[in-house]
Amino acid sequence: MTTTVPSKNVFIKRAYTPAAPDDGVRILIDRLWPRGIKKEALALSEWEKELAPSNELRQWFGHEPAKWEEFRRRYAAELRDHGKEAFKTLHAKAQAGVVTLVFGAHNELQNNAVAMREFLLNPKGLDATY
Repeated sequence: MTTTVPSKNVFIKRAYTPAAPDDGVRILIDRLWPRGIKKEALALSEWEKELAPSNELRQWFGHEPAKWEEFRRRYAAELRDHGKEAFKTLHAKAQAGVVTLVFGAHNELQNNAVAMREFLLNPKGLDATY
């Protein structure tokens, strides 16, 4: 990526937290719909399944803290291989304004939205060493 994304432009928010007016473009980046939530309650702009980890990677990770570093590495590799265009589109949106990455995981510190925010804010994007 040639231009960096300001950190003030990328937020993450759990799907079970109400939407706020300053969320900007709200994008669900999970492959599965969050349990027990109606579509209108999420107030999404988009649902980008292409930006979600594969089912295999998601199941392997299981939100186990010991697997976090390897998860980030594998997730970046998946995006480079299969989601590069979707990532470029998201990167452009984050350069242009506020984007909130919506996720359903219970673990708020180690999940795909946290990793995606890191990828977006890193000047090397998906090519950084994770």
